[in-house]
Amino acid sequence: MASGKFITFEGIDGAGKSTHIPFVTQLLRDRGLTVVATREPGGTELGERLRELVLHHKMHLETEALLMFASRREHLAQVIEPALARGDWVISDRFTDATFAYQGGGRKLALDKLDRLEQWVHPHLQPDLTLLFDVPLEVARARLDAERTLDKFEQEKADFFANTRAEYLRRAAQFPHRFRLIDSTRPIAVIQEDLRAIVAAL
Repeated sequence: MASGKFITFEGIDGAGKSTHIPFVTQLLRDRGLTVVATREPGGTELGERLRELVLHHKMHLETEALLMFASRREHLAQVIEPALARGDWVISDRFTDATFAYQGGGRKLALDKLDRLEQWVHPHLQPDLTLLFDVPLEVARARLDAERTLDKFEQEKADFFANTRAEYLRRAAQFPHRFRLIDSTRPIAVIQEDLRAIVAAL
């Protein structure tokens, strides 16, 4: 059986990553691959309930991080691990890098606590490829202001997003073998040509 691959999409709110998930999903399916497209928090019935709590309810920072990893553990058990075991490809809109960026970078939860949770929940599994969509903060904010009702993270101040972005970039530097940094200020068609080449190489 062909080995499945695990691709994650990351970036601050407004970076444009969600625009490109359907494109990459279809690109892989056009190659005859079975693709499971999912998201975090969420991806399972329990995960979607936890998503509602995390995105729209105030809570202690550690509670927030623990709920993220609780949702992730269920996501792994019910969706990601079975799909990879079948040889399917998995595309996830966010994964653990997002928790480091938002709860660690943005909210300033100690990173060693997140390291321990990561080692507990998925010690032997990391994405094969992480696409980090990056834009200046003012571009991201302008995109959000033009869209929908914002969740509690999207309503945060500029310094929160500056810290979130900085942690994403730190993670990308720490794990260069799996991260690909995407300049998301460019036209969609140009970005998609880059994505086509990156996925073909994988």
